[in-house]
Amino acid sequence: MLNLSPIVLHTKRLLLRELTPAIFNQLFLKKTKPEIMEYLHLQTDQQFEEMEERYTKGITTYYHDFKGFHLLDRETKQVIGHCDFHTWVPSHRRAEVGYAIKNEKYKNKGLMTEALESILTFGFRQMNLYRVEALIADYNTPSLQLVQHFGFKREGLLRNHYKVNGQLEDSIMFSLLKPEFEEWEARKATR
Repeated sequence: MLNLSPIVLHTKRLLLRELTPAIFNQLFLKKTKPEIMEYLHLQTDQQFEEMEERYTKGITTYYHDFKGFHLLDRETKQVIGHCDFHTWVPSHRRAEVGYAIKNEKYKNKGLMTEALESILTFGFRQMNLYRVEALIADYNTPSLQLVQHFGFKREGLLRNHYKVNGQLEDSIMFSLLKPEFEEWEARKATR
């Protein structure tokens, strides 16, 4: 469908297909709405409108960049979620990670753990990141457990930081530094 060749990361059960500003440009400048919805696995007109607005307002700015990946079931090639580095500041070697599995039948199977390990490895080794941040609501137990699995450290609370369903919510700030991830990898290798 696209002329660009995205990076594809492989895990045991997933393919992680890269999404970049260049891919978004090609999609929104050259493809039809149905083609865009299929490629980005958007289910509703509202999801399309939100993505189009995000694209129109700028996925990147002078200071921030974006690198994302769709999570595809390795067998069916169905898009089941995403994992991305947004608010990526290359000059400061940091980015915020975000992730979600949209399809209920794929939740609670360890797939996001598998995906995030691959994404973190890519970020620290290929993107030259030194710091990865995660901002999580205090009630999001699966996400809290996920970042703790990789050794993210809690740094503090951002009050009224994120708007969800019209309500401002707090976010807990976590971070993982490159040496901490390397220690995690070393411990994993000895298990």
